[in-house]
Amino acid sequence: MKRILIHVIVIAVFSLIITLPVSAATQPPATGSVLPEIKLTVPANNDYKNYLGLSRGDFFKIPQIKANVVIIEIMNMYCPHCQASAHKVNELYRIIENNPALKNKIKLIGIAAGNSTYEAEVFRKRYDVPFPLFEDGDFSIHKVVGEVRTPYFIGIRIDDGVPKVFYSKLGGFEKADQFLELLLKLSGLK
Repeated sequence: MKRILIHVIVIAVFSLIITLPVSAATQPPATGSVLPEIKLTVPANNDYKNYLGLSRGDFFKIPQIKANVVIIEIMNMYCPHCQASAHKVNELYRIIENNPALKNKIKLIGIAAGNSTYEAEVFRKRYDVPFPLFEDGDFSIHKVVGEVRTPYFIGIRIDDGVPKVFYSKLGGFEKADQFLELLLKLSGLK
């Protein structure tokens, strides 16, 4: 009887281990490292889908975005710093989109850590967010990027399908044009 109980416990523990989701990172993505895999739902909104260069499918990964550089903002709708800096992030998006030399090279997305689709949509509407904002209600993406505080910005350079981190930092920025200059320099686009 004791032997059977031990086998059952071993099988139960093994089953739990192999069914666990991707393990959580203990640190944010380091500069120079490869971004951990992040799987997102393809937006239903065709404008967002076109912006990201996605054509079909239910899910996509960051390297599938048609751009050389992707800027990821990890935010939360209840974060007062995220609310206060929303207009600056929107300005960053507009500067990029209004520059023909940058428009197709840099894309901006937001990850709403701990927020449902409804909450992410409320934030998007309240702050007139023009770029795709993805819900992360179960914190699964937040865990992959080291459970960072918000707002947190990650700059990714995609070369041959490999997403390399060139910027990873907590906090917002003062001026969108200066932040963009920094990102251009660090990414090697300038």
